[in-house]
Amino acid sequence: RNYGISTHRQLISALKHFGDRFTESGIEPTTIKRPRKSRHLPTVLSKEEVIDLLRATYNLKHRTILAMMYSCGLRIGEVLQLRLADIDLDRRQLVVVQSKNRKDRYVILAESTVPLLINYVSSYKPQHFLFQGEKGGMYSATSIRCFLRRSCRRAGITKRVTPHTLRHSYATHLIENGVNLRLVQELLGHSKPETTMIYTHVAKKDILAVQSPLDTALLELRSTDKNLLNQSLSGNLKG
Repeated sequence: RNYGISTHRQLISALKHFGDRFTESGIEPTTIKRPRKSRHLPTVLSKEEVIDLLRATYNLKHRTILAMMYSCGLRIGEVLQLRLADIDLDRRQLVVVQSKNRKDRYVILAESTVPLLINYVSSYKPQHFLFQGEKGGMYSATSIRCFLRRSCRRAGITKRVTPHTLRHSYATHLIENGVNLRLVQELLGHSKPETTMIYTHVAKKDILAVQSPLDTALLELRSTDKNLLNQSLSGNLKG
C-alpha cells in the first residue's frame, strides 16, 4: 500500500509493543525491522530572502508573526500559543511554555523585534494571546500559511516555503554564525542532538570554504605554465 515510511514505522512500533506485551500472540518483536527513516534536507531561506520576505509583508500583525517565528526559531504552534505574559521586554527574552517535548524553554528576543512588538501591541491591543483571532481566541494556523504564501510571491521567492522553513532558516543561520551546536539545540528545544545535527548539513559556512579540485588544479597549472595565466575555460577554445 502507498503508506509513508513514518506510518510504516508507527505501525511496526505498535506491533512490536503488542508482541512484547502478549507473548502468546506468537509475534517475535526482534524479527520485525523498521524501514529506515528518510532524511530530507530542510528548505532554508538565505538571510537576504528573509529580509525580502519581511519587507514584502505589509500588514503589521503578519510581519510581527513572521519576524517572531524567524528571530526566535518558533514552531507555528508555539507562536500561536504565545501569551503577553510570556514576553519579557526588559530582559529581551520570551518563554515558550510546554512546547513539543512538553518542556518550557527560554529564547532570546532579537533587538530589532522589540520596537516591532511594541508597535504591534500598542496598535492591536491583544488581551491574552499575543496574536489573537477575530473573536479574541487563538490566531489561525491556516491564516499564517495563507499570508506567508502571499508574501513569498511578492518577494519573488520561488522556494517551497512553509512556516517551519523560518525555523529551519533560524537554526541554519545560527550555525553559520558560529553558534555552538549545543546552544542551538537548547534554543530549538530539541531533546536529541541528532535532530539539531541535520542543520550542519545545510549550513554553508564550512562548505563554501572548500575549494573545488578543478580550481586548485587550474591554480597549480597556472603557477607552472605561464601560457595558462590568461586562458579561461569559459572562452571559445580552438581545436
